[in-house]
Amino acid sequence: MKKEFKLTAEEIKPLATGRGGCIATDRITVDGFPVRFMYREAPNNQVDSGWRFMSGFEDDAYMDNAKNHGAYDINTIANYDPSIIPFLDAPVGSVFEKHPESEQFLAVQDWKPREE
Repeated sequence: MKKEFKLTAEEIKPLATGRGGCIATDRITVDGFPVRFMYREAPNNQVDSGWRFMSGFEDDAYMDNAKNHGAYDINTIANYDPSIIPFLDAPVGSVFEKHPESEQFLAVQDWKPREE
């Protein structure tokens, strides 16, 4: 089944180019939810930035289904939610989230990625 993305290719503008690839969930790219959780891990390859973007509405079952996320250029995700742009230079190991009562990203100190 082909995904119907919220933004068309023509709607993608150069906001954060040259930053490599990332992984984002369909909650962002298909459903149009804003990014509310983002973290940067060690890149998987030369094109990967290490950034991972989620809406905060993904449970374990959703995340376990590879069809619910995809690899994108960071610029694409910046077009879905430009509020990520100021954080893109943060180092590997950085974690940020927006609490429900806020529209500002805050650094998270106590988060650990799930074990695969």
